[in-house]
Amino acid sequence: MNRLFISVEGIDGAGKSTHIAAMVEALRGSGHTVCQTREPGGTPLAEALREMVLHTPMDALTESLLIFAARRDHISQVIQPALARGAVVVCDRFTDATFAYQGGGHGFDLEVLSRLEQWVQVQPGSALLQPALTLWFDLPAQVAAQRLSGARIPDKFEAQPQAFFENVIAGYARRARLEPQRFVRIHADQPPDGVRAEVLAALRTRGLVTV
Repeated sequence: MNRLFISVEGIDGAGKSTHIAAMVEALRGSGHTVCQTREPGGTPLAEALREMVLHTPMDALTESLLIFAARRDHISQVIQPALARGAVVVCDRFTDATFAYQGGGHGFDLEVLSRLEQWVQVQPGSALLQPALTLWFDLPAQVAAQRLSGARIPDKFEAQPQAFFENVIAGYARRARLEPQRFVRIHADQPPDGVRAEVLAALRTRGLVTV
C-alpha cells in the first residue's frame, strides 16, 4: 500500500463529492500536491468505458471486465505516475466499489473479482496496489434513496431498488472486515459538519493534514 493513496467509498447519495472537495482543500493546505480522480474514469478511455457501464445494459461479468479495463488504464496513466512524483491521490471509488456493487449488489462471483484484482493491480515485482486509507461513507440505503429522490435523472445503478443498495452496503462491510487497518467508517447519516470532522480526524491520524 502507498501511504499517499486515499480512496473514498460509499453508495450513491452518501455525500462523498462534497467532502472530497473539502479533503482536497485540507491536503493542499497542509502542503501536499493532490491528484483528484475517480472510478470508473480518470482517463479518456476510462471515461468512455464509464459511460457504457453506467448506461448500457450488460451482464455482471461484462460489467466487471469493463470496469477493470478502465481501472488498468487509470492506474497506468494517472495513479502510478502521480504516486511516483509524490502526489497524494484522492480517488472517488476504487476496487472496493467493484466488490460492493458487482459482487454485493449483483451477486457476482467474488473469486473472479479477486482474480481480476490481482491481474490488474499487481505490477511485475510489486505488491497489489491498494489505497493506504479508505474512507467508507456508510449511510442506510433508505436515507440515500431519500437524498437522491428527484435530484437528477438516475443512471442504471441509481435506479436500482433499495434491496440492491442494502446488498452493496453489505459488500462494503465485508471488505472493511477483511482489511480493518485500511478502512475508516465515516458515519454519513449526520450533519455535514460532523461528517467533515470525522474525515479530517482520519487524515490527521495518518499524518496527512495539520488542520
